[in-house]
Amino acid sequence: MIRARGLSIGYGARPLMRDLSFDVTAGGVFCILGGSGTGKSTLLRTLVGLVPPLAGEVAFEAPEPAGGAPPYGVMFQSGALFGSMTVAENVALPIRSWTRLEPREIDVIVRARLRLVGLDGFEHHLPSEISGGMAKRAGIARALALDPPLLFLDEPSAGLDPITASELDDLVRTLVESLGTTIVVVTHELPSIFRIADDCILLDKEEQGIIARGDPRELRDGSADERVRRFFLRRSREVVA
Repeated sequence: MIRARGLSIGYGARPLMRDLSFDVTAGGVFCILGGSGTGKSTLLRTLVGLVPPLAGEVAFEAPEPAGGAPPYGVMFQSGALFGSMTVAENVALPIRSWTRLEPREIDVIVRARLRLVGLDGFEHHLPSEISGGMAKRAGIARALALDPPLLFLDEPSAGLDPITASELDDLVRTLVESLGTTIVVVTHELPSIFRIADDCILLDKEEQGIIARGDPRELRDGSADERVRRFFLRRSREVVA
């Protein structure tokens, strides 16, 4: 679905990460992991074209939806809904922007997407009238509006209570298993990582690159790299043997 080669990311002339090369295969959850300041969200923004790479290239092998829309949807941190628009209007926005469907047809799609993420009945609520977890679900519904084969989620469970975060994890797995959507997730939440991820890369700030790649459960249990074990076991330098 995605091929990144020799990717350097950052702002101005100073890179956060250098020479990143990886593939995202179809039909699973791929997590971008790392500590604070490693550039996880910057990498996501680079992959979707919001931030130009300092070097290297990104290629998509996903089919483009009709109308020339990008082959992916994006849920940004906290949902990033427009506060003056209802939940339904937020979800409808990409459909109105990229298609010529009639209002009645758009309404059918919007209701279906909201039902998919568990927000049936909240169409006419403003973002200020729903919880943080619901706002993230609405953001996912908007990202799915054009039925893209690829979905990017930036910190979907951050700031949520454990039960709400767990329910959002279940939604992510449902989207993969029922729709076949490929999902790229930026996160540092270990419970979510172990519940949803099929594959991952781990970024390291000092290394300015990828220090591990694979199933996070296998990396946690079998990596010989102290930095990798510290991350997945949530331990300090002094504790890891």
